[in-house]
Amino acid sequence: MSLKSNINNSWDKLKTTFTKVDWGKVLPFFLFLILAFIFWMFLFFERKTDGSHRIPVKYVNMPKDEVFVDEVPSHIDLRIRDHGKELFRYLFSKRDSLHIDVVDAQRNNKVKVQGNDLKQLIHTKLFSSTDIIGYLPASIPIKTSKLFSKIVPVVFDGEKRTSARHLVVDSISIIPNEVKILGTKEQVQSITQVSTEYTVFENLKATSQLPAKLKPIDGVMFEPNVVDIYIPIYEFTERVFEIPILSKNSPSTLDVKFFPSRAKITFLVTLDNYKKISSDDFEIAIDYNSLRETEGDQVELKLSKYPSFILNPKISPEMVEFLFEYK
Repeated sequence: MSLKSNINNSWDKLKTTFTKVDWGKVLPFFLFLILAFIFWMFLFFERKTDGSHRIPVKYVNMPKDEVFVDEVPSHIDLRIRDHGKELFRYLFSKRDSLHIDVVDAQRNNKVKVQGNDLKQLIHTKLFSSTDIIGYLPASIPIKTSKLFSKIVPVVFDGEKRTSARHLVVDSISIIPNEVKILGTKEQVQSITQVSTEYTVFENLKATSQLPAKLKPIDGVMFEPNVVDIYIPIYEFTERVFEIPILSKNSPSTLDVKFFPSRAKITFLVTLDNYKKISSDDFEIAIDYNSLRETEGDQVELKLSKYPSFILNPKISPEMVEFLFEYK
């Protein structure tokens, strides 16, 4: 059945359904619902009721080179009472910040804004008809302390994920590796290092220098607050050599035979070093004395010589049989 036929059939069913409806009863019902809703809205707008409101707090006129001793709130949550229409206006009106002048508030050695002082400030951001039922926090600490600073090291918190055939070849560097922290004397003395926010660098294909933000500490400032993470990455490729299995320190009257006599060495090497390397840079040499102490007739193969710049060297087979043969 075509799409057009489906649409036509659905439309016919819809028309049939609507023709069966007793609109003489349905329309008055919906009209009653609309009138009831309008009446309810009218009552809501004219009657006083309770509601919630949040006011952002902004601190201005801070004493020079000082910081707050305690954590200060970024907003005040209110329970208010007013006519419904006014509460509705709060939902769509712009929320101006409550400005607290710190220097002015600290006069007469005050360490908190609370009571009538705080309530009067809150009222400046409300309609005149609004009553305050309650608010949190009930007080705002404004005690400040001299700003102290020191230099601390930065540590990276996160992961480095390279794409296929790419590897991190050395330890990462953090630029700068130290930052200045600023805060109260107690805060500065307790901090020995700062870390970055947990960051994941993915699909890295080349040496990269990427930004990372420092993890925030309440009441503490950083200079700078962003560092660069330098990640050295090289592209690797796989290479295979086949080399002989040798014995060393054997007596002149005896030979050691291995089965098989050669092994494959598979490893990763950077493209820059690919042509600089040869099979002569690898060696599997097993000490005769260790073979004498071996139980059974098999020995595990290990590289006795290989370049330091290769990665993930693997030997195949991992075990070989051996026997002693007198000349």
